[in-house]
Amino acid sequence: MGANVGSIDRAVRVIAGIILIALVFVGPKTPWGWIGLIPLATALIGWCPAYTLLGIRTNQSD
Repeated sequence: MGANVGSIDRAVRVIAGIILIALVFVGPKTPWGWIGLIPLATALIGWCPAYTLLGIRTNQSD
């Protein structure tokens, strides 16, 4: 399980995750905002299972 998420992709995932989680507390206050944990977690570990299935790799360090 090597890293397949690049640095720009990670930054976008962190921002998207935080925005989605914020929807739980402000705005429409919908529990669907907790879905933001997925992009946040994949950004923190640097690996995305969907990228593996689709053969996508944004990490160019390897």
